[in-house]
Amino acid sequence: MPNGKRAGEPCVQLDDDLRCKIFGDPRRPACCGGLQPSAEMCGETREHAVQWLTRLEIDTQPQ
Repeated sequence: MPNGKRAGEPCVQLDDDLRCKIFGDPRRPACCGGLQPSAEMCGETREHAVQWLTRLEIDTQPQ
């Protein structure tokens, strides 16, 4: 996404299962590759992880 994306907007590179279609590809943005999962981020469920990532997007969006 050359111009970025808004918080809460799915990345165009996600498939129907919300998996990255360009994982491991050199075109994958550095911000995605640099995000390292942690127990705090992932939690016990996919829903927890999605909520954590949503908060991260909102907290780091430009003003």
